[in-house]
Amino acid sequence: MSGRSVAKILLGLSLGLLTACAVFAAGIAVGAGVPALGTLISRDAAPLWPWNPDPAASDPAQSGQDELFQPFWEAWNIVHQQFVDQPVDDTQLMQGAIRGMMDALGDEHSSYMDPDEYLQANLPLDGSYEGIGAWVDTEGEYLTIVSPMPDSPAERAGLQPGDQVIGIDGQDVTGQDPSVVVRSVLGPAGSTVHLTIQREGAEAPLEFDVPRARIEIPSLETETLDGGIAYLHLFTFGEQTTDDLRAALRELLAQNPRGLIFDLRGNGGGLLATAVDVASEFIGDGVVMVERYGDGREEIYTAETGGLATEIPLVVLIDGGSASASEIVAGAIQDRGRGSLVGETSFGKGSVQQWIPLGDDAGAVRVTVARWLTPDRRQIGDVGLTPDVEVELTEEDMAAGRDPQLERARELLLEGLAATALP
Repeated sequence: MSGRSVAKILLGLSLGLLTACAVFAAGIAVGAGVPALGTLISRDAAPLWPWNPDPAASDPAQSGQDELFQPFWEAWNIVHQQFVDQPVDDTQLMQGAIRGMMDALGDEHSSYMDPDEYLQANLPLDGSYEGIGAWVDTEGEYLTIVSPMPDSPAERAGLQPGDQVIGIDGQDVTGQDPSVVVRSVLGPAGSTVHLTIQREGAEAPLEFDVPRARIEIPSLETETLDGGIAYLHLFTFGEQTTDDLRAALRELLAQNPRGLIFDLRGNGGGLLATAVDVASEFIGDGVVMVERYGDGREEIYTAETGGLATEIPLVVLIDGGSASASEIVAGAIQDRGRGSLVGETSFGKGSVQQWIPLGDDAGAVRVTVARWLTPDRRQIGDVGLTPDVEVELTEEDMAAGRDPQLERARELLLEGLAATALP
């Protein structure tokens, strides 16, 4: 499975949308976590149209809007007067109209979330969930397993990267929004969910009974590899990530490693502020990213001083699951010449969204408000970051327990150290 084919969301298959309050469901939160590159903001929003079924009663100042929306109200009246199954649900019609408007933007990252979805997306996160323990992609046609978490129910049941969920507890979920489907996989620890899986190469759908459990989601993991190379794998960009990263770097650097491998593979992103903090640990000063708005305005984000790992030889691992905040950090490191990127082309999440709550608890809309650029002003949206050294990680490699990307990163560091040591 190509790394480019997956957009990984940190959830332990416990909430492709619960990270919304903490990360970018793939994304940069200009404030939070699964509004993939989206931020939750608390401010009132003006109504999207004059909510008045009778155009004749509109304010004269709204005459331009009245004319524009005349076909809408005509269609509204036709539905109420002639649709065979009466009465119709006005709330559902209103929500459908908003969804249609957001879809008409032609931007896959702009969308509508109904009140129930928005409520669940704002549930507090405590670093653990009750689910099956898998990283998932909710931005494609199907809810897709990016990878099971180590020693999780998903891994023990035999789920594999690339598996597409097409049925839950005997119910067909094809055609449903994956961000909604993921909620059906959640449930209390000790219960079991039956998943129907579509797997590439399989002649027929596969069936799995997966027990749910309390899933603890780590922020990162560290290790010391052969040759005195430190290894740090970051899983998300949340509120505690900066503190966790600094603590891990202090512990690793105290061992005087010869180089550092920073693994951002499968990291779907998170908070924008955290991305800048993380980049600052490796870059130290200067531009980290540029945010460009529709009117041409730009906001430049620079690194904070005092980074702990600004001198150590560095290689960054990326793949198709590296998105949003991960790409901000990796792009800054690449543009600034701070280290080499190894692996596969990243996901290509180059825009910033805001979640804007609608009045009267009517849900929220997510709107793309800006695009971000690397320090060299490269746009990576739909393109991604190209590694300096491309190394594929195949399913055969994973099945055999091999990691050629990690091994190549270690070799590069050792080769660079050897060259530096030559007289």
